[in-house]
Amino acid sequence: MTEHVRVRFAPSPTGNLHIGGARTAIYNWAFARHHGGEFILRIDDTDKERSTDENTTQILRAMRWLGLDWDEGPEVGGDAGPYYQTQRGKFYAEALETLKANGHAYPCFCTPEAIEAKREAARSESNFWGYDRTCRSIPRDEALARAKAGEPHVWRVKVQDELGDITINDAIRGEVSWPVNVMDDFILVRTDGSPTYMFATVVDDWKMGITHIIRGDDHLSNTPRQIAVYQALEAEIPTFAHMGLIFGADGKRLSKRHGATSVESYAEEGYLSEALLNYLSLLGWSIDETTTLFDRERLIAEFDLARVSNNPSVWDPEKLEWMNGVYIRELGDEGLAQRMVPWLIEAGLLDAERAADRHEWLLELAPLISERVKTMSEIAPMVTFLFADEIVIDEASREKVLAKEGAGRSLDVAAQLLEALDEFSAEAIEAALRSIHEITGVKAKIAFQAVRVAVTGTAVSPPLFESIALLGRERTLARIIAARPSSAL
Repeated sequence: MTEHVRVRFAPSPTGNLHIGGARTAIYNWAFARHHGGEFILRIDDTDKERSTDENTTQILRAMRWLGLDWDEGPEVGGDAGPYYQTQRGKFYAEALETLKANGHAYPCFCTPEAIEAKREAARSESNFWGYDRTCRSIPRDEALARAKAGEPHVWRVKVQDELGDITINDAIRGEVSWPVNVMDDFILVRTDGSPTYMFATVVDDWKMGITHIIRGDDHLSNTPRQIAVYQALEAEIPTFAHMGLIFGADGKRLSKRHGATSVESYAEEGYLSEALLNYLSLLGWSIDETTTLFDRERLIAEFDLARVSNNPSVWDPEKLEWMNGVYIRELGDEGLAQRMVPWLIEAGLLDAERAADRHEWLLELAPLISERVKTMSEIAPMVTFLFADEIVIDEASREKVLAKEGAGRSLDVAAQLLEALDEFSAEAIEAALRSIHEITGVKAKIAFQAVRVAVTGTAVSPPLFESIALLGRERTLARIIAARPSSAL
């Protein structure tokens, strides 16, 4: 590829950054990075009723969490700004003047009521109807004079029928064509002077020098109209690339009924940004037939539009969860110890000011949980017993474990053995507790279950001996003594 690449991601701040939008951003970002070009972030905030500053902030935050840095845009700046559509009014006004001058736009004075009446008539006859170009035949000087005099009007594009059918060579879908005879002279600028989406997005992409427009195929139907605007502006048409959408397992477009759909909701549920980036990258693209796990550097090195599919992808939450678990394990003890701190602080288990003092202790905790969690949010509930001064034993474990014959005797012996230890390490603890069976005759399984429930409050926990070492002798003995059945006292 010889041309310099400039791509953009242009979300509307009418809501959070959702999964489909995030994947579009990832593909644009990876394409720009692969080709040494620019990735531009533009906020398309022309929907004044639903666009909010809070949503914009959330989008920027989610982008940064995913590691998608932009070369131009909000908080970064750039020569092609402003990067909010509501601040780009002068560009739309200049573009309209260009269209007035070259004769590729004209004022339309038809009232909304008149247009709706024609549309209803067409519906009653089951006919397709677009604007019938009534005002296109008004002599140019007369039309401009009426507009200048203040007569209410919109501005419509004069579709150039003589150019023939609109055809693109889509970088993903191949050749796509639309017959020009179904194109109507659609509105570019409304009566109040505000630009329509079709006009604003083309002007912005043109003025920003966008070379490739990579997006979901739900925008494919917009493409012929946008190309008509490029033709009217006599501007160079960028390369389009339309990828397949993301569907749920039920074959329907991904939505809230399929679970969480925003990027930040996955962050809040304990997914790692690198895992979500990896998984989203695979929804419609692949390195080869076998590679599943890769980092952002490999993504950049390998990304190619030729391997992006035009077929829908299926959202698989179980695969994402599995992948996240793999990434958690690959953090290593040091990485996991650092990553778990915010989750422990949020759960009220760790004091933010003293977190650094517990680092060595957290390093010992990390390997006990890395194989047992698939999301970071699972960590705090799993290790709460290690932070609490007192625990509540769940009733099911009390009845099924502590009520068994031999459980009380096992706890008595366990307390004696642990109290007598010179070194309170996992190895010494294991050696001591494994002798309970020999001393009491109680099956080892019953003895270990009793100690586990007494110490952790449940029958399922991280490795027992290491947990006891982290808990410490004093708290361990207090729990064992408190858990003994009354019959054992």
